[in-house]
Amino acid sequence: MAFEGLSEKLQGALKKMTGKGKLSEQTVKEGMREVRMALLEADVNYAVAKDFIRKVTDRCVGQEVLSSLSPSQQVIKIVQEEMTELMGSTNARLTWSSSVPTIYMLCGLQGAGKTTMCAKLAGYLSKQGKKPMLAACDIYRPAAIKQLQVVGQQVGVPVFEKGTQDPVKTAKEAVENARYYGRDVLIIDTAGRLHIDEALMDELARIRDAVHPQEILLTVDAMTGQDAVNVAKAFDEKLDVSGVILTKLDGDTRGGAALSIKAVTGKPIKFSGVGEKLSEIEPFHPDRMASRILGMGDVMTLIEQASDAFDEHDAEKFARKGISNRLTLEDFLEQMQSMKKMGGLKKMIGMLPGMSGKDIDVDEKAMNRPEAIIRSMTPAERRDPSILNASRRKRIAAGSGTTVQDVNQLVRQFEQAQQMMKQMMNAKGKKGRLGRLRFPGM
Repeated sequence: MAFEGLSEKLQGALKKMTGKGKLSEQTVKEGMREVRMALLEADVNYAVAKDFIRKVTDRCVGQEVLSSLSPSQQVIKIVQEEMTELMGSTNARLTWSSSVPTIYMLCGLQGAGKTTMCAKLAGYLSKQGKKPMLAACDIYRPAAIKQLQVVGQQVGVPVFEKGTQDPVKTAKEAVENARYYGRDVLIIDTAGRLHIDEALMDELARIRDAVHPQEILLTVDAMTGQDAVNVAKAFDEKLDVSGVILTKLDGDTRGGAALSIKAVTGKPIKFSGVGEKLSEIEPFHPDRMASRILGMGDVMTLIEQASDAFDEHDAEKFARKGISNRLTLEDFLEQMQSMKKMGGLKKMIGMLPGMSGKDIDVDEKAMNRPEAIIRSMTPAERRDPSILNASRRKRIAAGSGTTVQDVNQLVRQFEQAQQMMKQMMNAKGKKGRLGRLRFPGM
């Protein structure tokens, strides 16, 4: 889980400091020393960490906090506010050009996930009602163009490519092509290098000067910590980037990049990649990220992801079936698929208050067994489990790689959930909450 080490150490330091009832100036300073060590171990820029500790300490030793009836809450609130400010205060949105197409140029070093991020961004904008196009301007990395075509196809976005011709010429032709076909967004995938060099920067500058992108977005690997900040500074000095996209934020991220980039470069983090799937991209909200790091959860993002995953029409249909006792195993299969779209149980639980930053032992395959069992049934069996006699259950167990006992358990859980659903709906009406419903296998 992202920031797991940093979250654990920060929460531990704050708990020691605020668990003593009344705060003293000495207690605050001792606690802040532990916080500083946690930040430095997370590879946060030294100057950034030092300035952060100074600001928090100055506010915490003020008379308003020390004389407060709940100083522990005040301290945590101050740390959250200063951490949010450190990462940019508010969500920095993309800006749009007054003429079509709006051009976004993505740059970065090799291995940062730039090409994949181009497709993720295109898919994200498609869901916002835009009509993006991708331009393949990386002619050096083997199969870079083919990779962009593959991921572009997966998100349903066309890719403009002209082989290994001059990337500047390709970028200019891509703009005309996007304009001709009515694509209102053009995302340019540029070449990367293993390290920053003059040839790379010169080419990127020529593309910038040729097409005048609305934004130059730097893609950096969140797992590289302080190195990501150094890369951001170098690219910004040469190209004047408008924002940063953090990739691999779902991995073993120490946190140094997320907490340092805005303070060092002045450029906001606009998006973050939170998984390998092309749908796993999120706008970067500093306040929500600070809450995650401090173990306060991120309920707003969880709600937004649930809204995207669960179709409103399907949810209403599911509720109506629950009221009339007509739920089937096909309905449960659809619900399990929707939950998978939210990134898995561990990710969902990690966004709940008090759970983020903890080493949560969750069996991510908890839904695989019931899903395999349901898929091994015939349509008639899914719609009416009452016809499942002994021979049918034996066949289903063999087909799903499970046991007859597993099949029996699923059917029992389904019947219990069906009965619970009916009782809840009768008690609360059609708008009753479904939150306590236990899905089969969970």
